[in-house]
Amino acid sequence: MVTNLELAALFGELAALTRIADGSAQSFRARAYEAAAKTLEGLPTGAAALSETELRKLPGIGKATAAKVREYADSGRIAKLEQLREDYPPEFRALVDVPGLGPKRAVLLRDALGVGSTADLAVALEAEAVRELPGFGERTEANLRRAVRRLGLSGKERRTPILVAMREAEWLLAEVRAIPGVEAAAYCGSLRRFRDTVADLDILVGTDDSAAVTERLVSLGWIRRVIVSGETKTSVVSQSGLQVDVRMVSMPQWGAAILYFTGSQAHNIRLRRLAIRRGWVLNEYALADANTGEVVAAEAEEEIYAALGLPWIPPTIREDRGEIEAAQGGGLPDLVSDGDLRGDLHVHTDLSGDGDHSLEAMLDAAAGMGLEYIAITDHAENLVINGASRGEMLAQRRRIAALQENYPGMRVLHGVELNIGPDGSLDYDRDFLMGYDWCVASVHSHFDLTVAEQTVRLVEAVRHPAVNAVGHLIGRRIGRRPGIEVDVEAVLTAAGLTGTAIEINSHLDRLDAPVEVLWQARRRDDVRFVISTDAHRTGELAQSKWGIRQARRGWVDKDKVANTWPPDRFLAWVEDVRRG
Repeated sequence: MVTNLELAALFGELAALTRIADGSAQSFRARAYEAAAKTLEGLPTGAAALSETELRKLPGIGKATAAKVREYADSGRIAKLEQLREDYPPEFRALVDVPGLGPKRAVLLRDALGVGSTADLAVALEAEAVRELPGFGERTEANLRRAVRRLGLSGKERRTPILVAMREAEWLLAEVRAIPGVEAAAYCGSLRRFRDTVADLDILVGTDDSAAVTERLVSLGWIRRVIVSGETKTSVVSQSGLQVDVRMVSMPQWGAAILYFTGSQAHNIRLRRLAIRRGWVLNEYALADANTGEVVAAEAEEEIYAALGLPWIPPTIREDRGEIEAAQGGGLPDLVSDGDLRGDLHVHTDLSGDGDHSLEAMLDAAAGMGLEYIAITDHAENLVINGASRGEMLAQRRRIAALQENYPGMRVLHGVELNIGPDGSLDYDRDFLMGYDWCVASVHSHFDLTVAEQTVRLVEAVRHPAVNAVGHLIGRRIGRRPGIEVDVEAVLTAAGLTGTAIEINSHLDRLDAPVEVLWQARRRDDVRFVISTDAHRTGELAQSKWGIRQARRGWVDKDKVANTWPPDRFLAWVEDVRRG
């Protein structure tokens, strides 16, 4: 059965490949495919059961996209997509995403130098061959070399950004869980630990009918190539180039298997040592007596940890960075969990040029989720393409004041996302900024300044009395843009002195501030955080779960996250920070 998620994934891929083929990030055809993907993903009924005429009545679905939906539903293939996959394989798509390249330059590199992957690019850069091409030169070559180094693209191992890996994992799990005989399914490995990138995707399936799972899995159009197909393990490569290892176990082994395949290796080794001291062995099948083979625990992770004298340790911190010792001493942090957030403090509407939904739609969605406070933070005027003028901002403030009575259980703050200039300056003057209830200041440009310049820039913004939080601290886009280099300790010190919060941005392609920053801040009592969605449409308000996982991975204590606080405490804190 063709699902809406499957169709949405296909049109998302079609959009990405069309953008490469058209040589433009603003490709009209690519945007049309993206619109179709959004519609299909949120459609309550099965698109594959609709006729072309019925499909064309849906928003974002035109004549060409409707025909492609029917083509896939009827034949299991889209000819245009298959041709694009052949023209632009996964290795080349990764090359296109390198900062400073893009589709046109990547094609030139391939045609002139035979560069078809990031590994090829690293070789060409080392040989100083790129500078000889028209439109490149020594400076561009140096910038590319720096991007390759900072993104970690020079090694042989290809790693997939979490945005791609999570999307494919969730789609695959939806397919697997629908197979008769499947009792449980989950992703494991680096993805469950919430690493920024993954080398491959590990899927665990609990079933007594592994043959049915294997048969369905290898038939999916999402699969590019089958590596191996067996009774307990099937390995495939997806169309994006991601290797997926699917392991089948019986449910009595589930706990031991998901613990083992989640890792990390270092964490598992520590657990095995604890087992050995008790005369037991721990593997992917069970925690068992070393002499008799009698099973001590196997069905649930919690049972295995308890047998080893430990509380359950969250997957996001299983990296052997002190979690075993903390668990033994009762010192695991009180991590923020799903349901703990009371507010969202970085939300856009269609007043921002890149926002999709109206103020009313965003507020209705937030209220429906049970939020107790929200900050509407559309882009400020210095972001030329997407920013709002003073007049537009004041008009929005009046609308919010008028709408507040419609949301008695949710305080609506009028906020703004400011742009941090290269010298630390912000949009608007001080008096105008102080009229907002909440200000987020973010870096949107000038990513190539020195460490000293970037540090001064951020510290200046942090010190401004109107700024409540710094948004997506280093401005990274995982796998596509490394973000700015900055003296983190200096920024954290300034934030601690002023009370300015550090945002944990929940977008899967950002997850910014990075874990390294969160880890560096965890021993400071003076730094506060906010977990915000940076939502540009109603559906993105639910992505706070990713920011929560990022915070957990960074060992951030729940009470340091300001938007876990009840409204009275939160609003009093905002007022105190603004008074300085």
